[in-house]
Amino acid sequence: MCTATSLSVNASATNYEYPETKKINIVDDYFGTKIADPYRWLENDTSAETTAWVEAQRKTTSDYLNSLPYRDSIRKRLSELMNYEKYGCPTVKHGKYFYFHNSGLQNQSVLYIANDSNSQGEVLLDPNTLSPDGTVALNNISISDDGKYLAYTISRSGSDWVEIFVLEIATKKLLTDHIKWAKFTDAAWYKDGFFYSAYDKPQGQEYSGKNENHKIYYHKIGTPQSSDKLIYHNPKYPQRFYTASTDERSNTLFMFESGAGNGNGLYIKDLSKPSSEFVCISSTQEHSIIPMDVFDGKLYLLTNLDAPNNKLVATDLKNPNKSNWIDILPEKEEVLSSASLIGGKIIAVYDKDASNHAYVYNLSGKFLHEVQLPAIGTVNFSGKSDSDETYYSFSSFTYPATIYKYDIDSNSSSVYKQPSVSFNPEDYITEQVFFTSKDGTRVPMTLTYKKGMKRTGNNPTYIYGYGGFNITLYPSFSANRMLLLENGFIYAQVNMRGGNEYGEKWHVAGTKMQKQNVFDDFITAAEYLIKENYTNKNMLVAEGGSNGGLLIGACVNQRPDLFHVAIPRVGVMDMLRYHKFTIGWNWASDYGTSEDSKEMFEYLKTYSPLHNIKNDGTRYPAILVTTADHDDRVVPAHSFKYAATLQASDTGDRPKFIRIDSKAGHGGGKPTAKVIDEYVDIYSFIFANLGLTL
Repeated sequence: MCTATSLSVNASATNYEYPETKKINIVDDYFGTKIADPYRWLENDTSAETTAWVEAQRKTTSDYLNSLPYRDSIRKRLSELMNYEKYGCPTVKHGKYFYFHNSGLQNQSVLYIANDSNSQGEVLLDPNTLSPDGTVALNNISISDDGKYLAYTISRSGSDWVEIFVLEIATKKLLTDHIKWAKFTDAAWYKDGFFYSAYDKPQGQEYSGKNENHKIYYHKIGTPQSSDKLIYHNPKYPQRFYTASTDERSNTLFMFESGAGNGNGLYIKDLSKPSSEFVCISSTQEHSIIPMDVFDGKLYLLTNLDAPNNKLVATDLKNPNKSNWIDILPEKEEVLSSASLIGGKIIAVYDKDASNHAYVYNLSGKFLHEVQLPAIGTVNFSGKSDSDETYYSFSSFTYPATIYKYDIDSNSSSVYKQPSVSFNPEDYITEQVFFTSKDGTRVPMTLTYKKGMKRTGNNPTYIYGYGGFNITLYPSFSANRMLLLENGFIYAQVNMRGGNEYGEKWHVAGTKMQKQNVFDDFITAAEYLIKENYTNKNMLVAEGGSNGGLLIGACVNQRPDLFHVAIPRVGVMDMLRYHKFTIGWNWASDYGTSEDSKEMFEYLKTYSPLHNIKNDGTRYPAILVTTADHDDRVVPAHSFKYAATLQASDTGDRPKFIRIDSKAGHGGGKPTAKVIDEYVDIYSFIFANLGLTL
C-alpha cells in the first residue's frame, strides 16, 4: 500500500527549467476584443521549429520522469496486472464463429475463426504481424453476409485515417483491394463489394488540416480504388459526415448525415432497384435516429425524436414516414441505450443511474423477463434476429470483461469465457453516491476502493470525468487502474451533465452557454469528497481526456487550490480556435464557436483553458499534460500552446510538464507496450507529487 513520505525527489523542487518557447506578435480581433496568440506557430506541427520544440520538451520531461522513484516497481506491477487473457463476444456468420483473443500482453488482439462455439479457433488475422512495434492497429472488421470475405480497417500510429483491406476467409489470402484516405467508416457489405466513406487525399498538413467533403463510395472486389463508384456527395455541406450501413436481406442502404446538430439525418435506398433515389426518413440533425434492424418487412429505429430518453419504433420499410411509426418500446424514465433484435425478440438495455439493466420483450413490445446480470455494470449483447444464439459481455470497475452465453427462452446465462486476473475482485467495493451541484442539480458519482477503507480524510483519490457529447460514463474495467486501487487510492467517476446518463436533457444542460454546469459538477464532486472525509486537497488527483482534458484545464484554472495533481490528456485547450483543425468543426453542437456571436465568443473565453491560466503567483497543481504527434482528432497544438503558456506563467512551485508520445494518436488502438509506458510515467508523476511510497 502507498503511504505518505518525506522523501526528497525532484517533485519537491521549487524551480524547473523548461525549454524556452519563442513568442510571436499575433493578435486576433473577436468582435472588438483583441486576443494575443503568441504560440500560434506551434499549430504547424510539421515545421522544423515545432519539431525542435517537441524534442526539447520530450527531453526535459523524460529527464524529470526518469528521475522519479518507483518506476521499475510500477512497470513490473502494471505488466502483471495487464497480463491476462481477454476475449470478445463471438460473431456467427454462415456457421463460422469469429472472435478476438489476447493472450495477455500482446500489443493487439488477434482475430480467430472456429467451426463451433466450443472448439479452439485458428488465427484468421493477427494485427501484431502488421508492424514490429504494434503501432498499426486493427480498428474494425466486417464479414460479408455470404461468409466469403473479411474487410478490415487499420490505422497507423493512432491516426483517425484508416485503410481498408480484404481477406478471402476460406484461403486466408489477402486480396489486392486496398482503400486509402478513408475516415470514420466501416465496410458496409452488399453483394460482391462494400460501401465506405472517405475524403479526397489531403494536400499539405495530413494530421492537422481540415477534413471536408466526406463522400460515400462503393467498391467492387477485385477492382482498384480509382474505379470505385461515388454514391453520395453533398458539396453544399462540406463540414458534415456521410456514412453508410446495409441490410443485405432487405437490399437496403442506410445513409447517415451528421455534423450540424446533436443527432443525425437518416435516408434509405432500395438497392434492388439501381435507379432508386434516397428516401428521407428524417433530415433534421437535432435528433438521433438509428436503424436497429430490418425484420419481417419492418424497420426498427432507436430514436430520441419526441423522446429525450429514447424509444424504439417500428415502421413499414417500404413507407417509413414518421406518420407510420409505431411505438414498440415507448419512452421511459430510464434511458434506452440500445435495443437488439435477437432470436425474434428484443433485448433492450436501459440505463439507471449510469449502469446497465437488460430486459427481453417480444416484437410487439410486451415485457417477457429481465436478464439477471452478475452485478452493477456494463453489458453488450451479440446475436442475430433470425437466430436465438446469444452472447453478452459484462464488466464493471473491478471485474474484467467476462463473456456469457445466454438462452433467451429460458432466461439463463452461463459463463463462456472468463479471464483469470492477478488480484482478487472481492477485495474491493463500489458505491454510488449523489451530491448537489452548484445550481441544485443532483449528480451521481461512483466510488471504488478497497474494502475496509476508512474515511480518514487522507486517502489518495483519483477523480475522473468527461461530461460531453452525449457520452455516458459506465462502470468499466481498467487493469492499470487496479495499481492505484490496491495501493489505497479511491477511484471516483463523476457522471456530469453533458453526457447521456439521463437522456438528451442531461446532455443539453452541459452544452454551449450551459457548459459551465459541467465544470461546476466536477468541482462540486471534488468538494463533496473532501467534505465527506474521503480525502483532502493535498491527496486529490484530477484526470480527464479529450473533452475531459478541457474539463481538467478549465477546472484547474477556476479552482487551482482544489487539486494537488492534474493530468489533462489530449485536451481541447484553445476554445477560440478548436473548430479550425481537422474535425473540430463537428464539436460546435456541444461548444458553439467564437465566430457564432459576440456572446458565444465571450462565453468561450471565460473558460477556455489556454486563455485563463493565471500569471500572478497562484499556486497551481502539479500538471502533466499528455498528447501525441499523430493525434488528428484533437490536434497536439492544443496541448503545445497550453503547456507553453503554463511554463511561461507564474503558477507556483509545482512542476508543469508535457508528455508528447510518438507514433501515437488520440488514444484508440494504442499497443499494450505504449499503454504501459504511458501509465508508468503518469503514475510515477502522481506518486512523487503526492509524496507517496509504493
